[in-house]
Amino acid sequence: MAEFFADRPIHRDGSVMMFDWQDVFDPTPEAVAARCGIAATEIRELVRSLAKAERAAVYGRIGTCTQEYGTLASWLIDVVNVLTGHLDEPGCAMFPKGAAFQSNATGAPGRGKGITLGRRASRVSNAPEVFGELPMGCLAEEITTPGEGKVRALITVASNPALSAPNGPQLAAAMDQLELMVSVDIYLNETTRHADVILPGLSPLEDLHYDVAFPQLSWRNTARVSLPVFPTAEARPAEWEILLKLVGIATGKGAAADVRRIDDELAAEDVRRVAGPMADAVLAAVSGLTGPERLLDIALRGGPYGDRFGMTPGGVTLAKLKATPAGIDFGPLEPRIPEALRTPSGKIELAPPLLLDDLGRARADLARAVPDLVIVGRRQLRSNNSWMHNLPVLAKGKFRCTALVSSIDATRLGLRDGGRARIANGPRTIDVEVEVSDDMMPGVVSLPHGWGHDQAGAKLGLASERPGANLNALFDETLRDPLSGNAVLGGVPITMQPL
Repeated sequence: MAEFFADRPIHRDGSVMMFDWQDVFDPTPEAVAARCGIAATEIRELVRSLAKAERAAVYGRIGTCTQEYGTLASWLIDVVNVLTGHLDEPGCAMFPKGAAFQSNATGAPGRGKGITLGRRASRVSNAPEVFGELPMGCLAEEITTPGEGKVRALITVASNPALSAPNGPQLAAAMDQLELMVSVDIYLNETTRHADVILPGLSPLEDLHYDVAFPQLSWRNTARVSLPVFPTAEARPAEWEILLKLVGIATGKGAAADVRRIDDELAAEDVRRVAGPMADAVLAAVSGLTGPERLLDIALRGGPYGDRFGMTPGGVTLAKLKATPAGIDFGPLEPRIPEALRTPSGKIELAPPLLLDDLGRARADLARAVPDLVIVGRRQLRSNNSWMHNLPVLAKGKFRCTALVSSIDATRLGLRDGGRARIANGPRTIDVEVEVSDDMMPGVVSLPHGWGHDQAGAKLGLASERPGANLNALFDETLRDPLSGNAVLGGVPITMQPL
């Protein structure tokens, strides 16, 4: 690859710690063509076009992340954008500046402590933590393996890991061995059917909403708060109040604990940690708010567009957002490097040793035989997650849990459009409906995740009418990206035969 990038600018201010790419890992297009399913001549043309383009960006999300080399793929996307001069430039890959809760939009700019991984490990498999989390694939064994530190209780919040985690059937069986399981959820689904107690919060249409994640991924800098569409039908707690009640019980305050007092104590603790001597003034400025609204107002006012609690008149507050239903547009993205960096060096550290070391796995993989057939997931506009399958307005229309197969593979395997087929990954099998589509690359099958609504004990009336097949039941919970801990949910070799 280095041959294509030699004449490209690296970065306008020299804020990149470079390395000799060719000395590290430089496979030829011919070496990777069979593995990628793309001819070497096409790879060369793609790379040359990218390198010569004035404005371009390589972009990846779920599909590049949830596979065996997810961390490497995500890193190499950034490497290619840097090497081609397409990072942090207009029309290229850029960094938004979120109005609230974005760590590189507040605090001291341009330098930071970086990250530390592996501060602890899971009890059974010794899997390292990443950003405070352990792999989901470890949960079942942590429940079922005896010994000190065994997981005996579980709280789930609006989630369905029995369908969305790898080897869901094993996890579901493990949940039945828990001494206590509490689910905060409005559904009796494939996961909450194992709970001892289900605590339903408000409907999303009865609650205020502020999107934390997507303003940090968007193509313009914006902020918007959505007010409740409907009043609460009856006097019952919001989700955050339920969670604080559980905090009170877990910390020994009992079921009669004062939720508002716990809320005040936790908010004060957070503010004092970040505001120091100004904490009392900050808390006084938001004294009329509670719960998430108080935390949101603090984050907005202390953020890059905020009023700084009166120090920047006209800046953003929660009250101002509420009064602007369409939201506030802060303008297009602007170059943010080195201001956005939080690395110890104050530069883009392009070659972390942890990632360089992991390249050996990818290099060795080139010697493996190319799988005959692999499976990947997919998400659809009206079927992103399992809970959407029980909403009439989203579930209506054609059946969406189909296995997309190219016409070449369909002919080769004897599959027909609308027919049934069995997909197997070793001993794990599911039966699916086939949809022949030349949008699919030969050798790749795609099935959406979050289906499989045919399990006893769940009460999803509409979803159970067309249950579909659980993609994640095919996957090995021990197979994961060693750097991130993410489960391998794509690119998994399978066999497929007609029924």
